[in-house]
Amino acid sequence: MLSLIIAAVVLVVVVYMLLKGWYPQAALFFGGFVLLLCTWIFGLGEVLPAKSSTNFTGFDIFKVFGDGFATRVKGLGLQLMAIGGFSRYMEHVGASNALFEVFKKPLSMIKSPYILLGAAFLVSQVMAIFVPSHAGLALLLMVTLYPLLVRSGVSQMSALGMIGCAQYVDAGPGSGNCNMAAQVAGMDVSEYFVYYQLPLFVAVTLIVCVTHMIVQRWWDKKEGWTFDPNNIATLAGSKASDADANTPKIYAILPIIPLFLIIFFSKVAGSSIRMDVVTAMLISTIVAICFELVRHRKVKEVFASLKLFYEGMGKILVGTVSLIVSGEFLAAGLIKSGAMATLINAADSAGFGLAAMVVLGGILLWACAFVMGSGNAAFFSFAPLVPDMAKTMGVPIIKLIFPYQIFVSFGRVSSPIAGALIAISSMAGVSSFQVAKRTCIPMIVATIASGIIYFGWYY
Repeated sequence: MLSLIIAAVVLVVVVYMLLKGWYPQAALFFGGFVLLLCTWIFGLGEVLPAKSSTNFTGFDIFKVFGDGFATRVKGLGLQLMAIGGFSRYMEHVGASNALFEVFKKPLSMIKSPYILLGAAFLVSQVMAIFVPSHAGLALLLMVTLYPLLVRSGVSQMSALGMIGCAQYVDAGPGSGNCNMAAQVAGMDVSEYFVYYQLPLFVAVTLIVCVTHMIVQRWWDKKEGWTFDPNNIATLAGSKASDADANTPKIYAILPIIPLFLIIFFSKVAGSSIRMDVVTAMLISTIVAICFELVRHRKVKEVFASLKLFYEGMGKILVGTVSLIVSGEFLAAGLIKSGAMATLINAADSAGFGLAAMVVLGGILLWACAFVMGSGNAAFFSFAPLVPDMAKTMGVPIIKLIFPYQIFVSFGRVSSPIAGALIAISSMAGVSSFQVAKRTCIPMIVATIASGIIYFGWYY
């Protein structure tokens, strides 16, 4: 109980600091530090296991942050940095504008920008099957769909709200949560995806698509937004080159090359070759440089422009990766202090029936993912307890693990400290709280719709 009280107080303070405009990385780091400090002082849990400890718990608190930073920089962080660098270079060469010019005529046939927004959301859901990273997919969409949308009359915040929901469900064989759920349920991941995830995913996606069109229009009207073609939102810190208006239309293929590489060279596409995000971004940037060499024939100047790629990477490291690591440091404090375990054990020992446990556990996971900004952290902490819970109630494991895996995604997408929301808001130069405001209502609708479908079809 002490861990819950401490966690509640710390979270209130952190939220207050964030709402008051404090530097978010510092606020999140402060929260994680206090939680881990209390874990040590009050003996609430183990800060680090013995094999990775410094042999002094006071130092271990900082090692938790260092280990998290190292893990993120060489994994998701490097992916985000590579995408950020590629995005910066695309703006420089005018590829985003060329892409819009190619699609300008067909897009003009769609009179309502909100119908265009809904269509873009459906496209993003197809891509989500091939790109299992929420943040990675969101940044890919920032390079491709975002410029098209804002130039076609969709507001910046509506576009960000849609992109923030790009992977609103961890669906597909490549998803970590999907694999974890299938493993706990004792079934093949493809079977879990096809027979359980896919039918619900398709139905809820259509509902969320319509919800986006309605909700984003309502927000735009409430905030007094009107489309001004002379004042189109671009990526923060990026300026299209002076040659933008004269950019050859062949440049329109450049932003699409990474998507082609990632999708075509994947297990889903049946290829034996595997293409990761970082490699795809580097290859695509080199292709863009070749285009620039042919266009300008100034080797020294074109080679010098590669500096923009590294500047884009640095910007993502400073503004995005650091914020994600700080958020995960707070999540580590919540887990290691025992606050998460206390909540989970309370739910496990409540003695409710299946329906009550689905609702209670779903709400708990939704809330934990929202607070942590991570669906993986919440779900991976909860999933190992599900088999015993199912055995106690005398129900198949899949009856519990499936709704839990679905609900946890909605909480993550609603969180202003979720990695994807932080990444896209940083690129657009807005607050992640503004983006979360645009994703929250669609995710509440998705939660309710998923609950109705589950109890009507799977229960």
